Amino acid sequence: MDKRTTTETPRQLTRRELLISTAGIAALQTAAAAATAGATAATAAPATPAAAPTGPFTLPPLPYGDNALDPVISANTLGFHHGKHHRAYVDNLNKAVAGTPYADMALDKIIAATYGVADKSAVYNNAAQHWNHSFYWRSLRPQGGGEPPAALRQKLETSFGSVDACRKELLTAATAQFGSGWAWLVQDGGRLAVVKTGNADSPLSKGQRPLLTIDVWEHAYYLDYQNRRADYVTAVIGKALNWGFAADNLGSA
Repeated sequence: MDKRTTTETPRQLTRRELLISTAGIAALQTAAAAATAGATAATAAPATPAAAPTGPFTLPPLPYGDNALDPVISANTLGFHHGKHHRAYVDNLNKAVAGTPYADMALDKIIAATYGVADKSAVYNNAAQHWNHSFYWRSLRPQGGGEPPAALRQKLETSFGSVDACRKELLTAATAQFGSGWAWLVQDGGRLAVVKTGNADSPLSKGQRPLLTIDVWEHAYYLDYQNRRADYVTAVIGKALNWGFAADNLGSA
């Protein structure tokens, strides 16, 4: 049999075949572009986190370590209470006073100027809570409780009959406060007294001088004590209350 070379004329593609071929190329190009975009996104630098609000007020550091009040108040509670709740009051206050005359005022002046003013409640609440919390941290100390300094002890005995009677009044005020609030030892003229306030209010609005305070908002104790507010207050009074701070706050009246 003879071997022959056969030359065949190439067949022209139909319109349908051309469309299918073109679509396939386009799909490949789209997939390649998507892969390139994905690779670029994967290697791109992470987005810069939003900056914390800035302003005239800052969160004061705790006067002791996060675990210094254990077992009365745990590091976990202090971390949330100081680092989250108190920080939020400071950040919200800076937002609320931005562009207003309050931005140049001292904290106690802001509280006095906005107390009871309905359309300034956001400024007042955040300013008062910033002040209250800053005061509360200093009302506590590691290995606290015990006996007050002599000058304070004498005033407590004059006003309450004994230091134990003052302790009992603080416990009663702190546990009887309905909802969120504070129990305070105050100087009211020439005598000492225990008072309680709700929400962000403090004795400053009544012209009384705060000596120390106990925070009874739930975030102050719930992680450690759940609903046992009385156990928290009893532990604070017996083992963490800073009587020295109260003595330092005594006026000359």
